[in-house]
Amino acid sequence: MNHQPAEITIKACILGVILSMVLAGANAYLGLFAGMTVSASIPAAVISMGILSLFRNSNILENNIVQTAASAGESLAAGVIFTIPALLLIGYWQEFNYVEIAKIAAIGGVIGVLFTVPLRRALILEAKLLFPEGIATAEVLKTGEAARIAKKDGGPTAVGAADGIKLLSIAGITGAIMKLAQQGFALWGSAIEGIRSFGGSIFGIGCDLSPALLSVGYIVGRNIAILVFAGGALSWLIAIPIYSSIVGWEGEVHSAAWDIWNTKIRYLGVGAMVVGGIWSLIKLAKPLINGIRSSITAYSKSGDNTEIPREEQDFPIKYVFIALLALLVPVYFLYLDVIQNTGLAVLLSLVMLIFGFLFSAVASYMAGIVGSSNNPISGVTIATILFSSLLLLALLGTGSSEGAAGAILIGAVVCCAAAIGGDNLQDLKTGNLVGATPWKQQVMQIIGTLAAAAVLGLVLDILHTAYTIGSADFPAPQATLMKSVAEGVFSGGLPWEMVQAGAVIGIIIIILDVIQEKRGASFRLPVLAVAVGIYLPIELSTPIFIGGMIAHFTQSSKQATDNKGLLFASGLITGEALMGIMVALPIFLTGDKSWWPTFSGPYWLGVIPFIGIIIWFYKISKK
Repeated sequence: MNHQPAEITIKACILGVILSMVLAGANAYLGLFAGMTVSASIPAAVISMGILSLFRNSNILENNIVQTAASAGESLAAGVIFTIPALLLIGYWQEFNYVEIAKIAAIGGVIGVLFTVPLRRALILEAKLLFPEGIATAEVLKTGEAARIAKKDGGPTAVGAADGIKLLSIAGITGAIMKLAQQGFALWGSAIEGIRSFGGSIFGIGCDLSPALLSVGYIVGRNIAILVFAGGALSWLIAIPIYSSIVGWEGEVHSAAWDIWNTKIRYLGVGAMVVGGIWSLIKLAKPLINGIRSSITAYSKSGDNTEIPREEQDFPIKYVFIALLALLVPVYFLYLDVIQNTGLAVLLSLVMLIFGFLFSAVASYMAGIVGSSNNPISGVTIATILFSSLLLLALLGTGSSEGAAGAILIGAVVCCAAAIGGDNLQDLKTGNLVGATPWKQQVMQIIGTLAAAAVLGLVLDILHTAYTIGSADFPAPQATLMKSVAEGVFSGGLPWEMVQAGAVIGIIIIILDVIQEKRGASFRLPVLAVAVGIYLPIELSTPIFIGGMIAHFTQSSKQATDNKGLLFASGLITGEALMGIMVALPIFLTGDKSWWPTFSGPYWLGVIPFIGIIIWFYKISKK
């Protein structure tokens, strides 16, 4: 029988676009708040199965198309929020420019899709990478399809999509209520913390009362969660005490601690991130070159797509090159608008193209090893911005107001491309396992990217109006980091001694990880996870650690697809993030930051429901 189920349908396109926009907004909030984002493929797949099951002719390939488009929105959000707010923070923009944000996001995202077209064969077919989240998503889709067929045939449905939707909804409502109580009505504080001085040294510890952060830890798992917390402990329990003891401090202990961390210690994370990004390139150079070479060979032998099986038909390579060349035109004008120099604009466009391809490849490879949620795109973006800043410093000199903005814009396009690249390969792995057509997924990646690009500028504006991006309550860690690096290179104010010390820490961690690899140990030490922990406030690292421990103690004997905790975590994240945007919306529309009535309950009151959610989370995950 030659009949092939439909893939790109009107209902799948509409649902994919809507989910891409919603999940882009949710992940934008999460990334600006917590400095980390998570993959949306599995919750998108579950939502798709639940909604499309209402239609008579839905099928697994349609559901795969929906999650492909939806996850593109989530990934693009990471690329945008890690970089673009830095343009506001350095003063290049006075407010978010909706058109420019949409343009940067769309160009970077589409370039990321195009760069990864020749990488599909290299990394999925040739290198045979695992792509753990891609496999888990495929299993979720297969389980849902089996339940649909069983229901259609009158058989038992077991645990179907409806149960998944119910669990997602309950978790989403829970996360939303917690956020509304804390952020809207101010019933309790957002975190508990303790900062004390002993013998001239300052120590600090804390815990944010966010269910979303618990969920981030659960999704990334024990290994990453421990390393993120270790990075935070290195900052607050070792580096700050040593620095405060040697250099001294003035004023109130709480303010002194945060000042030391903000101006000095967090730059240890910058050094470690740069080393981590460079190490990723070095480590992956050989397999990527070999894989791309085999991919080009395969394309040259295949002729056009009609000569190869449907499941192996990619977007035609000649059109990929044409599209890339066409996209270089708006990229050139983007940089020309900032630099006001034709030759430099051409040079920056070429730099973006080189770094964009290299880091899209790295992000794709890393997604194949550790999954999209663990993908260290912030590290490679830092490396891009640092290199671009040094290049522009040599060409423009110190004190250039345009140099820092130009470096950030290069990083923004590269970061969007890398974020989409990793997600694209993960989705193509899912498609490979369920029998999808690659070029149709690549088309839907572009559609999902453009949908998310259309809303992210508005989301940033809403969140900035309500929470002030870059503030203590809404730190935007990566964007603040990008701003500090770009600005510091041109002003000479970058604390290079801390960056260098962080680089040394990064090298030590890499050596330890190589030793672990040679031992065949399951517990690895990816340097970028520690670097993120160094750079994040420890109160954010603590709930991530708790979530990782929940995963460790509940997942040992379970397959990812059988784990209800994954859906529960996704629901908590989505509910909290969407309520964060809903709380911000009336503030944005009215311009009144005191719009919500406040009840000012005890600061510690949130500890009670937070502990309750931890216990509930554990029980759900254990089932």
